[in-house]
Amino acid sequence: MAKRGGGFPGGMGNMNNLMKQAQKMQRQMEEAAKQLEEQEITTTAGGGAVSVTMSGKKEITKITLSEEVVDPDDIEMLEDLIMAATNEAIRKVDELSQQSMSAITGGPAGGGFPF
Repeated sequence: MAKRGGGFPGGMGNMNNLMKQAQKMQRQMEEAAKQLEEQEITTTAGGGAVSVTMSGKKEITKITLSEEVVDPDDIEMLEDLIMAATNEAIRKVDELSQQSMSAITGGPAGGGFPF
């Protein structure tokens, strides 16, 4: 005699519950991604001499330079400060994304799934 329920513990009802949970989690992840895209992160370098504002989509929306950091004889320092502020903004957006996904999955991104 064949087993009923396709071999899943608890039968098809349990499988349906798992599918509903997965669909709910997917909706939550899509909403979290949309909210993240709407956020802006501003970071600084050089004690505030350079600031970079980045969207949750990792698009730079604004760069502000203080006058004292604009030295035509030391372009390399300015380049380094812009790079440092930009890299910090990317790190912070990644961190926000990780926190958002962890809240939905119950653990590190990709972990804690109920199935």
